[in-house]
Amino acid sequence: QVQLAESGGGLVQAGGSLRVSCVASGISVSASTGISSMGWYRQVPGEQRELVALIADDGSVKYKDSVKGRFTISRDRAKNTIHLQMNNLKPEDTAVYYCYGDVWEKRDDGRLQSTGFWGQGTQSAFSS
Repeated sequence: QVQLAESGGGLVQAGGSLRVSCVASGISVSASTGISSMGWYRQVPGEQRELVALIADDGSVKYKDSVKGRFTISRDRAKNTIHLQMNNLKPEDTAVYYCYGDVWEKRDDGRLQSTGFWGQGTQSAFSS
């Protein structure tokens, strides 16, 4: 069973920096299975979960507009790990940050099946 485990959340003052990490376990990357994209979403109470940053298998990245220039997502494919470096943090960045992984598997008929997995979330709060 694929599991995603986040770490590194905490309480930081506005303007500070924080790095959160996520490790995917329970998967052996091979010719028949792997992880395509991994990323970070965040959610505050009463609101929908939103994309913060996403990194594809080819290294291409996508960011939420409000974090561009402040957040950087990186990926270690060999370790099935991603990191999110968050700089110049603002109070509005306070949320539970969730790791996401898109796992693909080649079926017996040759077609690819994709399944999304989520971590449990890590609370990150940034005070003014």
